[in-house]
Amino acid sequence: MTLKKKYRLSEVTGIELQYMVVDKSTLQVRPIVGLLFAELAGRPVSDVQRGDVDLSNVIVSHVVELKTAKPTRNIARFRKKFHAEVKAINVLLDKHGCMLLPTGMHPFMEPSTESVLWPHDHADEYALYNSIFDCRQHGWSNVQCMHLNLSFANDDEFAKLHAAVRVLLPILPALSAASPILEGRTGGSLDMRMEHYLKHQRKVPELMGQLIPEALFDQEDYYREVFAPIAKALARYDKQGILDHHFANTRGAVARFDRGSIEIRVIDEQECPGADLAIAELVTTVLKGLCNGKWMSSYIQRAWHESDLLAIFKDAVAKAGRASISNVEYLRTFGIEGEKSSINSIWRKLFEDVRNELSPSCQEHVTLLLDRGCLASRIVARTGKQPDRSKLVEVYGELAECLANDKAFV
Repeated sequence: MTLKKKYRLSEVTGIELQYMVVDKSTLQVRPIVGLLFAELAGRPVSDVQRGDVDLSNVIVSHVVELKTAKPTRNIARFRKKFHAEVKAINVLLDKHGCMLLPTGMHPFMEPSTESVLWPHDHADEYALYNSIFDCRQHGWSNVQCMHLNLSFANDDEFAKLHAAVRVLLPILPALSAASPILEGRTGGSLDMRMEHYLKHQRKVPELMGQLIPEALFDQEDYYREVFAPIAKALARYDKQGILDHHFANTRGAVARFDRGSIEIRVIDEQECPGADLAIAELVTTVLKGLCNGKWMSSYIQRAWHESDLLAIFKDAVAKAGRASISNVEYLRTFGIEGEKSSINSIWRKLFEDVRNELSPSCQEHVTLLLDRGCLASRIVARTGKQPDRSKLVEVYGELAECLANDKAFV
């Protein structure tokens, strides 16, 4: 989303939620988002303005993105707004025998045969990506997430926010992992979306780096160390200059100097807007604390190398909150003394430290997350580790009901 003006450090947040369109009976993906938008707008379009919540396309035609039309100072108030759009979309989809489905990945989609690229606006960018990477695979056409855009106004504020985001990224999958099953099988990691995302641009590694952004803290350095290598790498493929450097940067958190924001991309889509916004509210509140030196000064946060942070991130992708961290310096970043801690325990401490700043809705859902585990672990508890197709349709059908009714999956 675009920030029309320069907002101050973490003054506002932009939120984007992605959902799959599936057949109501079989849960097979249905690439009819273009038809949905045409019915809403009266003509083929790639964006639909719907008041406080806008709709957009993504790279494939079975995924719709809901986003805040303007950045918000109050995340919790958008719960009802997002849910209202989910209900409205489901009404329109129902006459096509379809509905919206949440979570970070479809549990049995076969991307090689079911992927349909978006044919309208930005189709040339998507076609170029497809020619380079082949987007008919997991990591491209079967990934749904929540993007958080946090504001900054100048280099000093960017430095504080970028340092804080880099430090927090490694433990975000412990909260948000929601993609334990693909192609009908449990994949080994609780966050299979990020497992595949880490690999999906190996052909042009400059676009992602190590996923954890480099330790860069002003615009000039960022352009030199990130955008310049991206432009050079893409020049081999993008002869017509189609791709924008901001668009091509696919790190886990992306600096958008054109918007005055940092966009976080490592959070799986949850089961309902209430769950998404609870995570968004907790994450933004903790980041504000980090920016203000609540647990450790911003200057000390900046010392972390991306390789060290990536090791923690990979453990969180695999085991979510059960992952154990023995990096004493990392634990001290959050005011934890000791030689080892589970990531779930880290989040419990952070939650208690900022609880009074969170809405009741956020507090309720984060308590569920910490007590019952991430959505991925709750899904596997219901499906078992070797589910058949009928079991997956049953459980993911219930997840679709959670989305439709904005209720937690327990």
